[in-house]
Amino acid sequence: MNNAVTDAVADLCRGVDTDPAAELHVAGTEPVLTSPYRVDAAAAATVAAATLAAGRLWQARGGPAPTVRVDVRHAALAFRSERYLRVDGRAPAVWADLSGDYRAADGWVRLHANYPAHREAITRALGVPEDRERVAAAVAERGAVEVEDTVVAVGGAAAALRTPAAWAEHPQGRTVAGLPLVAMERLGDAPARPLPAGDRPLDGVRVLDLTRVIAGPVAGRTLAAHGADVLRVGADHLALVPALVVDTGFGKRFTHLDLRTEPGRDALRELIRGADVLLQAYRPRALEALGFGPRECAALRPGLVYVSISAWGQDGPWRQRRGFDSLVQLATGIAWNDGAAVALPSQLLDHGTGWLAAMAAMVGLHRRHTVGGSWHARLSLARTARWLDGLGRASSAGSPTGEPAYPDDLMSRMDSDFGVLDHVRPPGALDGYTPRWDTPPRRPGADAPAWATAR
Repeated sequence: MNNAVTDAVADLCRGVDTDPAAELHVAGTEPVLTSPYRVDAAAAATVAAATLAAGRLWQARGGPAPTVRVDVRHAALAFRSERYLRVDGRAPAVWADLSGDYRAADGWVRLHANYPAHREAITRALGVPEDRERVAAAVAERGAVEVEDTVVAVGGAAAALRTPAAWAEHPQGRTVAGLPLVAMERLGDAPARPLPAGDRPLDGVRVLDLTRVIAGPVAGRTLAAHGADVLRVGADHLALVPALVVDTGFGKRFTHLDLRTEPGRDALRELIRGADVLLQAYRPRALEALGFGPRECAALRPGLVYVSISAWGQDGPWRQRRGFDSLVQLATGIAWNDGAAVALPSQLLDHGTGWLAAMAAMVGLHRRHTVGGSWHARLSLARTARWLDGLGRASSAGSPTGEPAYPDDLMSRMDSDFGVLDHVRPPGALDGYTPRWDTPPRRPGADAPAWATAR
């Protein structure tokens, strides 16, 4: 286990042209989560790589040389944080009733129905009311790919279960295979902008979080744990999953702007002029259409680190298709198990991509600190799935079975506007610094569109 983690961390660092040399202490050798994939090692490696990036940035600001510590169990269970969240002692619902895997006439298909518009698309595409039994009966009469195509055509989100070989031959699968795990490009010149010394790796760093669901919000939550001023930007008309708003909202403030209006766009431009990092998980080209693509934003704020997260990749025929972790697992063959759909034991593609996006943001900040420039990082859940598959298979010897126990020893409690929250603490640590969240999640739109930290 330890060697698998350290080797993966070294590969991740080399992938973004970062020196992997550092003291890395990996604790825990027992398997944690049941899966044919090396999910424990994947979680620990992405946590360690992001923590190392934080340590390198802190060192550049006058902190100590990084010594990274990661506990495999803590990392693996943190990738299930939404399952362990408790609000006033109760577990909030994460999945809508229609969401799930359905048996089709020739295989399996997954429907994503967590947003009202997606539920309506499913019922419209299948010609049935919003009833799980009626949806199941309609799906059973059709082919899996037919259901996928029909639901997607009317603005819904669905994915047929494919074999890994079928995905490898799919046009989008071939495109994803040619992409780096974390693509980083220099957007343009900007003077080096050294960060002042700080007590935390990201003290004084301002992060705009224009993301929803899990991957992007996890990236922002991770940066907040290292001291960043993170402002999440949503809108009244954008649907949210309440449980995920809470789980990924620690350490952030939350404002609403309507980017369909000129006042909303003006307010966002003003925020960008004062930002250091912009995280966005809109479908590719969507923000460009509003005037907030990476080059436009770098022109507003030379030296900006712009991080784009997508489901299927920034290129290819599926680049603008709606996608979520559970759908990507089926389409890419990650969930394939002798013809049945077997999900990973966590939303690993979401969480892993989120931690890698946080790493990319900090690598970009380090480059800006040392050599200048504006930077653009691109990641996708589909490419993270390919990386997970490339780690190999878990050993069957000593594999755990069933659900792990509720991790009381990894939980903390915090009061919030939502109630009393029990949540998983952030994993990973540096000698001299343990990441933490100082503030609870905020209700959507509760905060003004302004930075909390002064310049």
